[in-house]
Amino acid sequence: MTAAGQVPRQGLLAELKGAVTPRAALLVIAVLLLQLGFITSYVGALHEPKPHELSIAVVAPPQVSPKLVAALESVPDEAVKAVTAPDADTATAQIKDQKIYAALVVNPAGTEDTLLVGGARGPSAAKAAEAVVSALEKSQGRTVKTQDVVPLPKSDTNGLSSFYLVIGWCVGGYLVASILGVSAGAKPANVHRALIRLGTLALYSVAAGIGGAIIVGPVLGALSGGFWGLVGVGALVVFAVGAFTMALQCLFDIIGIGIAVLVFVVLGNPSAGGVFPPPMMPAFWRAIGAWIPNGAGTDAARSIVYFDATGLTQPIAVLVVWALVGVGITFAAVVGRPPRRSRELLENRPEAA
Repeated sequence: MTAAGQVPRQGLLAELKGAVTPRAALLVIAVLLLQLGFITSYVGALHEPKPHELSIAVVAPPQVSPKLVAALESVPDEAVKAVTAPDADTATAQIKDQKIYAALVVNPAGTEDTLLVGGARGPSAAKAAEAVVSALEKSQGRTVKTQDVVPLPKSDTNGLSSFYLVIGWCVGGYLVASILGVSAGAKPANVHRALIRLGTLALYSVAAGIGGAIIVGPVLGALSGGFWGLVGVGALVVFAVGAFTMALQCLFDIIGIGIAVLVFVVLGNPSAGGVFPPPMMPAFWRAIGAWIPNGAGTDAARSIVYFDATGLTQPIAVLVVWALVGVGITFAAVVGRPPRRSRELLENRPEAA
């Protein structure tokens, strides 16, 4: 028996039941799954890069071109997607327009040919093209020299600066949206509050775009040129990620933050084409990369800095769609919702006898 007035001690099991609610247990399990998903996604996407349908154009006399195309197409595992180009200038223009990754220019008057590559689109893709073509040329008793027509500068030798810039913008987007949700409620109280929250996000996005462009440009000298283009892409990336994270919170409350991490960190980062371009990644990550803000933003930033803003239509359209979907869901969640005072009166109204 316990002394008078003394509260009896609960058993360990009872304490455990009181301390760990079913909701908390589910959240912990969800975090574990998210962590395992992170490991699976990053290792799965990046552990064994090998080419798949790497586009290589052949510039050769008519009597030679079909044989070279067939030889490239016969490389195992569909490693190469071979096409033809009429001349070296056209092939160079196609590389700069991001239509192909490389081009083999045959010298009919000698035994040394030229491989044109665009290193700024991804050094690993250029090296893969060089390896494939070198093996083919060796089998035919010929040699090949490589010429980089879109080289990376010494300030960005691995071509990763644009990728990490966009990743930073994505992190800011979902973090600021998460903070706004945690501090002011996952779902805005009314349309006016939704406007205020989205307006705050828009101002933050512009500041983040300007700040990021300043850091990688004038401050660090990693990326030169296209300053205002980068500012625009950065603002759009941050707003698209932030608005979609707000929408997820409106739909799923705090769990929406976890879903945002799943989309933008677990899936978006390894598939963005930063470390390896799409032809060097497995099928799943290759398929989703360009349709997630991380990949779209990386493509847009790289295009602005190194490719004279060619091929911007798709990545910009992807970012705009994510932003519009986020804004649309956020407003849909609060339109027609009664004011807070009215909800409180309804919730506290005594039931009829």
